[in-house]
Amino acid sequence: MKIKSSGASAPDVDMTPMIDIVFQLIAFFMVITNFENTEADERIKLPKDALAKAPQVQRKHAVVINVGFRQDADNQPILDQPFVFMGVEELRPDQVRQQLVKEAVYYNALEIPLEDVTVEIRADARIKAGYIQELMQTCQESDVGFQRFALKAVEKSSF
Repeated sequence: MKIKSSGASAPDVDMTPMIDIVFQLIAFFMVITNFENTEADERIKLPKDALAKAPQVQRKHAVVINVGFRQDADNQPILDQPFVFMGVEELRPDQVRQQLVKEAVYYNALEIPLEDVTVEIRADARIKAGYIQELMQTCQESDVGFQRFALKAVEKSSF
């Protein structure tokens, strides 16, 4: 008796393992990605500058200071007085020195020279330059002792 062959059928490929691997790779790269704006604050609108470039290497020791205003729902300042946002704390200008001294004590306790610590100042575009200069002078005073600074701006697009 002759058996009829029913034409060659294409083998079925199970795509489930392939999809699983893709999702695992996506999750892996999301976990290991260094998010640059970990200290970003939505209350701060950085100024735009054509010379602004992201640092090539992440700073090992950094104190991030966000300077901005309390804002309403339309992102308009509620008060004319700037505030300093360090972590979850919202500081008035007269409270900044105390927090900077705490940061200096922390790095001294870890035996990290303050010359190796970079103070990153992320200031709202509406903050007066004189206030930033005062903040830098406060950082440099003898009881605080920070000497290295980095100011943040957003790169101006060429469009």
